[in-house]
Amino acid sequence: MKRISILFVCMGNICRSPLAEGIFSHLVDESGFADRFEIDSAGTGGWQEGDHPDRRSIATAKGHGIDISQQRARQIRTKDFSDFDLILAMDRANIAELHRMSPGAANIRLFGDFALASGEDIPDPYFGSSDGFELVYARLFAGCRKLLETLGTDNASWSGKISSVR
Repeated sequence: MKRISILFVCMGNICRSPLAEGIFSHLVDESGFADRFEIDSAGTGGWQEGDHPDRRSIATAKGHGIDISQQRARQIRTKDFSDFDLILAMDRANIAELHRMSPGAANIRLFGDFALASGEDIPDPYFGSSDGFELVYARLFAGCRKLLETLGTDNASWSGKISSVR
């Protein structure tokens, strides 16, 4: 069975994308589908490389029963564009940067389009309060839940939905 590989991307890989990775991993584990997915996160910038997620992201996730404290930030790599079936960017600025890095990549999507069907950007909570992290968590949770439902539970449904992404 082919695993579906998903990469969540934000700017520094310390706020939104590690939360998305943690939420989706948690939902996949609870559903019993951990062996069917490869899940990771990265940032378009590399200045946070090796850092743990922002303490507010860790606290927000922990408040919802999810531990992301062992994650480490990394910058997206050229090979990620071919290694991942689906690259979900948190906002349009990151979409633009990803397309600049890999102009021909057809697997790049906006999280708000692909997972939420709303077209919204997931706002960067970094310069705000803990309330902003809770808001981001709520939007990411809703999108990750829909993403898991969209990808289905069998390989037949995955192949059609993922192949249209590439």
